[in-house]
Amino acid sequence: MSKMTFIKPDGTRIQVDAPLGKTILEIAHQNGLELEGACEGSLACSTCHIIVDDEDFERLPEASDDEEDMLDLAYGLTETSRLGCQIVMTEELENLIVSLPDSFNNQLF
Repeated sequence: MSKMTFIKPDGTRIQVDAPLGKTILEIAHQNGLELEGACEGSLACSTCHIIVDDEDFERLPEASDDEEDMLDLAYGLTETSRLGCQIVMTEELENLIVSLPDSFNNQLF
């Protein structure tokens, strides 16, 4: 089992178990963290927007064109923004650090 760290909007760091094969969105939900995911991971919204630590960003697979399009709608977009539903935990991502934005844009409602 891998580990990863979420940084909440208030700066609190929470290290959690990150089962291989689960998405960051699923891992957040399993640990009671606020990460919306209004489209349930179907890549139809940007409510699972996360900000990946600068040093970890290069370890991620490239975002698809569809993910890039959805990220354009994300609140607080940064150079290391990704959608939590599109990042699947692997051994290569051990100790990944991601920040949760303090708000999100929900285009579905």
